[in-house]
Amino acid sequence: MNGAQAVLTSLKKEGVDMVFGYPGGAVLTLYDAVYKMNFPHTLTRHEQGAVHAADGYARATGKVGVVFATSGPGATNLITGIATACTDSVPLVCITGQVGNASIGKDSFQEADICGITTPITKHNYLVKDVHNLPRIIKEAFYIARTGRPGPVVIDIAKDVFDAKFDYEYPESVHLRGYKGECAGREEDIDDVIAALRKAKKPLVFTGGGVTISNTSEDLCAIIERLGVPSTATLLGIGTIPADMKGYLEFAGMHGSYAANMAIQQCDLLLCVGMRFSDRVTGKVSEFAPHAKIVHFDIDPAEINKNVTADISVIGDLSWALPLLRSKLEASEDDFPARYAPWLAHAIEMTGEHPFGYQEEGDLIKPGAVIEKISQLSDKDTIAVTDVGQHQMWAAQFFKVYKPRHFLTSGGQGTMGYGLPAAMGAKVGCPQSRVILFSGDGSIMMNCQEFATIADEGIDVKVVVIHNSILGMVGQWQRLFYNHHYSHSELKGKTDLVKLAEAMGVKGYRLTKKQELTTRLPEILAQPGPVLIDVLVPEEENVLPMVPGGKRLDQMVLGNL
Repeated sequence: MNGAQAVLTSLKKEGVDMVFGYPGGAVLTLYDAVYKMNFPHTLTRHEQGAVHAADGYARATGKVGVVFATSGPGATNLITGIATACTDSVPLVCITGQVGNASIGKDSFQEADICGITTPITKHNYLVKDVHNLPRIIKEAFYIARTGRPGPVVIDIAKDVFDAKFDYEYPESVHLRGYKGECAGREEDIDDVIAALRKAKKPLVFTGGGVTISNTSEDLCAIIERLGVPSTATLLGIGTIPADMKGYLEFAGMHGSYAANMAIQQCDLLLCVGMRFSDRVTGKVSEFAPHAKIVHFDIDPAEINKNVTADISVIGDLSWALPLLRSKLEASEDDFPARYAPWLAHAIEMTGEHPFGYQEEGDLIKPGAVIEKISQLSDKDTIAVTDVGQHQMWAAQFFKVYKPRHFLTSGGQGTMGYGLPAAMGAKVGCPQSRVILFSGDGSIMMNCQEFATIADEGIDVKVVVIHNSILGMVGQWQRLFYNHHYSHSELKGKTDLVKLAEAMGVKGYRLTKKQELTTRLPEILAQPGPVLIDVLVPEEENVLPMVPGGKRLDQMVLGNL
């Protein structure tokens, strides 16, 4: 077979059931093989849409997302999506075309050094110049992408490699010098954690995206239940603890809950599981959790002591650490729930002091109200996807999530334009789940071409645009720190989002009054097929609480800015 056929055959062996991509000159032979082999492929309308779709597919399913792109601009259009996946530890394999071997390094038409460009934002990358190396490299790429701390891998393939014929054989195993996919740590570190729990009076569990990645949510919840302690989450940790679990204080950080942030500042033991202490989570780092002994569970040694110093570090895959901690706690005779009962009661009491909320204003629709209503209309299998900005924070605050992989958002990069293609990928990967995208009138325009994809492919995504005619989070900061100087952040143009969606084949609706959340919204959401719902909300609505930059987590702004 030729190289192109070898690529697709290898993908089948890796269990790939969908590729997102966009053809071009350097990958024409690959796409001819897609045609001849009837390989499942979704044609997006932009390469950035393809890579975000593969990302959404990977986050929702736990599988490796795969994307195809051609050389030069096709490959460079993947960069934002690769960086997004890298920061959030999402497993991707990005297969790009490169100019032919004879043309490499000669500034040939549509030539770009994609390996050089992506080195800082990939877990690994390859330039394939010999067809005989293809099977081994593809096998390695999937192994690297999905094991350890997951991440994106780029395979850049010279055009003539796709055409070259050879005797194909796919390797059964991977042998990589210096890299181990499995990572078990030291059992004595787990014992140290239990010893710390026996001394503590106010422990708090803080869960991150690593719990989702490692599929250990069930173990974590069993640990929390065994201990009888309160818990909170990072933005990427939303869903690892069910929203209705006793003592869950909702997410923490810059726009997190009052109870979560106060509990972090008051606790005496903070069990941080699969998180990296982002600046959006810690507030003023030097005064983060000032009374607590910090325990940090993470697979990546580079994260230990990088932002926050850990008193106890448990380095290893959570799929090793959490089951072991769970079994040791279940075997223990300690009455942890009785010990921590006053602390748990105090934490739960704080949830009622300053809950997430909004003030009604006549007939106006408040962002929190529409998201809260959609949450009430959704079942526990609904997957919520967000773009980035104010609507992202409102979605985190008001949409109740009960399962891991059911809240997809760009955390580390904060990538506007992520949402629509990611929601598309999530729906392709999980066709039985309802998928709802919360976007803004700024974010939705950045990859709005993917309305054409969801229409043409019949991908049932419900798109809810929180339309405030401004780049919401930018505007909020301009109100707070720049004396209401809305410098190039207002979006009061002539664009009609309903007509835009309808022009691409997606039904569009507009809601302008709060009673329509009852009279029209349920019916719109219930209809089959992709839909855009343009919800007009007040321009100067703020996301609160808010921890201003450089402040402690307990120095939240709770009232109006």
